[in-house]
Order: sequence, then C-alpha cells, then structure tokens
Amino acid sequence: MKKALKRTLSIISYRTFVLMAVAMLSTFACLKLNIKADFPLTLVATAVIFPIVFSIGGAYKRREVALDHYAALKTYGKSIFYAARDWPEECSPKSLELIRHEITNMLNACRTLFTSKKSEIAEHELAVYDSFSKLSRLIRTELREKGLASGEVSRCNQYLSKMLESFEKIKHVFQYRTPRTLRAFSDIFITLLPVLYGPYFAAIAGDYTVPALAYVVPALFAFILTSLDNIQIHLENPFDQVGEDDVFINVEKFGERLQQHSVTHPTSAA
Repeated sequence: MKKALKRTLSIISYRTFVLMAVAMLSTFACLKLNIKADFPLTLVATAVIFPIVFSIGGAYKRREVALDHYAALKTYGKSIFYAARDWPEECSPKSLELIRHEITNMLNACRTLFTSKKSEIAEHELAVYDSFSKLSRLIRTELREKGLASGEVSRCNQYLSKMLESFEKIKHVFQYRTPRTLRAFSDIFITLLPVLYGPYFAAIAGDYTVPALAYVVPALFAFILTSLDNIQIHLENPFDQVGEDDVFINVEKFGERLQQHSVTHPTSAA
C-alpha cells in the first residue's frame, strides 16, 4: 500500500495542483459569463496525448538501452575477474584483489558520473577513464607478465574494450534527451488547454445533476495531462534517482559478490 501511494505521489507536482486550479477557475468564469462551446476532444489527442506518449515511449526505450549496457558493463567486468581467478596456473590473491578493487572503483566512478549534473560530466568522466586505464595496466602487469597465455590476455583486453563501449553508450543516454522541441510543444498545450477548454467544460456542466460535478472533469483533465508529463520527465533521465523506474548502480552489492567469489579458488576446492 505504501509503495502504491509513493508511486502515485511521484507523478504529482506543484504544477498539477496549479493547472487543476486554473482549469476549475476557467470553468467557473465561463459558467458565470455564460461562455459555452463544444470543442472537439481530438485537439487534445493531437496536441498533447500523442506527443507525450511518443516521448514516454522514447524515454522508456532509452532506459532499456541503459539497462542493457549496464548489464554488459558488469558482465565483462566479472569475466575479467573470473579470468584472473581461473586462467593462470596459480591464482594470486593479491592480483585478484587489485583487479576486483579496480572494477568496483570503475563502477563507483560511473555511478558518480551518471548521478551528477550534466555540467560536471567532463570532471567526473576523467575518474572513469582513469579506472579503465588502471584496469588495462593490471591486465598487463598481473596477468600477462605473470605467465598468462597471450591469447587469453587478448581475450581479457577484448572484455575491457566491450566495457568501454558499454560505458560510452550509457554516457550518451545520460547526455542526450528525447526531442526538446517536442517537449516544448506539449508543455505549451498542457498549460493552455485547461484554460482554453473552460467553455467546453461549461457547456457540458448542464448534464450534471450536482453543480459541483462541473468542476471534477476540468480538474481530472488537468491532472491526467500533468501526470503524463511528469511520468515522461521521470523517465527522461534514468539515473537521477527521482522516479520509480530509474536505473540504480549498486556498486556495493557487485563488489560484495566478487569478494565472495574470490574466497575459494575452484581448483583448490575440488
């Protein structure tokens, strides 16, 4: 119940209440001044619903892309860790810990970058690239120079390359948004329509036996439009940790799992 309430409240903002009040005030003024008109509701679908639904779909796809590449980032990181644990003739606990530490550092730097402001990208991405650079050097010093076959070292470098590719794709999801002009277009009509449709709400008010019900429809009208817009805003940045559907980079859990897997070497447990 608490989760459902929290999710409902997350799509409500101060703008919701402002536009609900404006819509009811517009209806009240039209009733008092006897201004009535039968406006087509297709205008609402064309000017607001379609652009918002399109934007929500685009934002959701971006979130799914971010999730796919976040999974790839963790997958290839684990692959490098397991390679360091299982491929050498003898597993060096020190080498394994260095690699584990740098992989978790890299993920932590990614989390810092993706939860920061866009203006701080240049500053925080340096820490991510630094972690990738250190991990590259560890593959050379802790694996190749300690006797791992060149083909297997090459495979580890391929994993690292895939991690870099996934990071860059996630970064582009973070940097770029759904079409801004479409957002601006729908924002204008979300603000104007609750006012402009006052004559329409006044015209259908005569169908209600209870006069107060005349204000329920304009309030719901504004609530629906602003709620859809808020959903789109929450999905726009899947890393800001504001919406219920955001991508959460759980570095602590990832590092803990790697730590658990480094305790016992499979060959010694056999």
